[in-house]
Amino acid sequence: MTQTSLPDIYRLIDTQNGRVTPHIYSDPAIYQLELERIFGRCWLFLAHESQLPNAGDFFNTYMGEDPIVVIRQKDGTIKAFLNQCRHRSMRVSYADSGNTRAFTCPYHGWSYGINGDLIDVPLEARAYPHGLCKSHWGLTEVSRLETYKGLIFGNWDNSAPDLKSYLGDMAWYLDGVLDRREGGTEIVGGVQKWIINCNWKFPAEQFASDQYHALFSHASAVQVLGANNDGSGQKLGADQTARPVWETARDALQFGENGHGSGFFFTNQPDANVWVDGEVARYYRDTVEEARQRLGEVRALRLAGHNNIFPTLSWLNGTATLRIWHPRGPDQVEVWNFCITDKAAPPEVKDAFENSATRAFGPAGFLEQDDSENWCEIQKILKGHRARNTWLCVEMGLGNEKVRHDGIPGTTNYIFSETAARGMYQRWADLLTSDSWEEINAKTAAYQQEVVK
Repeated sequence: MTQTSLPDIYRLIDTQNGRVTPHIYSDPAIYQLELERIFGRCWLFLAHESQLPNAGDFFNTYMGEDPIVVIRQKDGTIKAFLNQCRHRSMRVSYADSGNTRAFTCPYHGWSYGINGDLIDVPLEARAYPHGLCKSHWGLTEVSRLETYKGLIFGNWDNSAPDLKSYLGDMAWYLDGVLDRREGGTEIVGGVQKWIINCNWKFPAEQFASDQYHALFSHASAVQVLGANNDGSGQKLGADQTARPVWETARDALQFGENGHGSGFFFTNQPDANVWVDGEVARYYRDTVEEARQRLGEVRALRLAGHNNIFPTLSWLNGTATLRIWHPRGPDQVEVWNFCITDKAAPPEVKDAFENSATRAFGPAGFLEQDDSENWCEIQKILKGHRARNTWLCVEMGLGNEKVRHDGIPGTTNYIFSETAARGMYQRWADLLTSDSWEEINAKTAAYQQEVVK
């Protein structure tokens, strides 16, 4: 496929009947269209405000494959710029993060203020005897920047809906992590980064929709790590039997809407995941009453769950892992893993969160390796012509979607379903085939109406 015309996309997926062709994970033309129409106009997570406490503090990240520098201004506001010198396209900021008064291009020495203005050009009078209008050549600013309870998002598209509208009902699920305690959250430790040789949609879909894999991919970890009766998270004794959360939970659901997805279990106790430190489990029990007051019963007890804000921001409740799936071509993704904790948590609990998150979901994490191996192996299979063009089944739970009337928002299903996956691929196709957000939203609304009748 050398060029992807608009009708081609809808021939590659059929969300009404639960079908996807793996061509969407490997085609270079589709990937270029994604960079333009998804990463070029969706809200993308850039950084957490806690990473930029002072004027001049900066953090380097990406929007798709475009390098971005996010920086705190002298007046306390935050701006983000394309990390690209306007002379010959060189990167102007190289450190992952830090504090600076200016950015200077190492190629020809052009310097920019933290507000993005071009402030100095070496040998300007001789090199540009006709004059150089420096006000025209500042860094390219990310045109839309909004924050949600500490998370900073950027968007290139001025016609896109505001961030709160973009999140929709997903904000209710996101608040379960960001708003448990007074003071909100912060990022602790550094950022772990590694490469996985797979398409970005595999991890995004799994975090949006797939609890099903845990029964098999993570079976050995669950058997070894099962919790004690007191929920301490300590290793089981020889006379005890691991009870996975899907066996002990009273109910479970999956949410999917506007490409976002989430899944979790209804529990009766504030018990953390079996792979977190006992210190973390005790912390959740000690603070559950405050969480109940702020969030209500369901979200206060939601300490096992998966989530993805379309396209590439994922997190796991109760485990403190927050990550971005930065695309690096149709068959590679760069993972950036953050540890997010309550700001009010004591230092020893923050340390325990960081240790737990790294042990389970760091680059060498015992659960992370299971997932990475699956995704890499799939991508290898998709090198085959027949494999790329064979329909895959995404039917799980098809036709059982519903809207609840108990205060839990959005389109839901039983947790072992693919409601969020189908919704993600529908949103993906609508973005790739639409020229405006008005058209995108109309298509999404029509799809949602069909799903829940």
